[in-house]
Amino acid sequence: MTLDDIRADFALLDDWEDRYRYVIELGRALPPFPEELRTEANKVRGCASQVWLATRRIGDAGKPSAGDKLEMQGMSDAHIVQGLVALLFIIYGGKTLDEILKTDAEGIFASLGLKEHLTPQRSNGLASMVKRIRADAAEMLAA
Repeated sequence: MTLDDIRADFALLDDWEDRYRYVIELGRALPPFPEELRTEANKVRGCASQVWLATRRIGDAGKPSAGDKLEMQGMSDAHIVQGLVALLFIIYGGKTLDEILKTDAEGIFASLGLKEHLTPQRSNGLASMVKRIRADAAEMLAA
């Protein structure tokens, strides 16, 4: 699934209840999150619900480069937040570390109309997840 698919599907859905259900379904489609990755290091701070994100660099075995990619796994104990995790993975998936740092995920959420329909706590949690993914990408790029 791509961001264009999400935009097209959102355009077909008439109300926000349907869009929320759609986001929840995206979250349900995420692969299971391994129990061994539910660590304090992978826990995202600033989220009202529990969120874990695990990332690793995908590239050649040599020195990290801007062309490397980020493999992401994640989960939340809240259905809607799990869907937001899935949306972030769609937004950032397949992008290089450099592209991740240049991608305005919060702007994309705003363009979908999602940002204005999230509670302040969920908006803060979304910002924390975006910050974490970008920090991981920047750290891998600097390594």
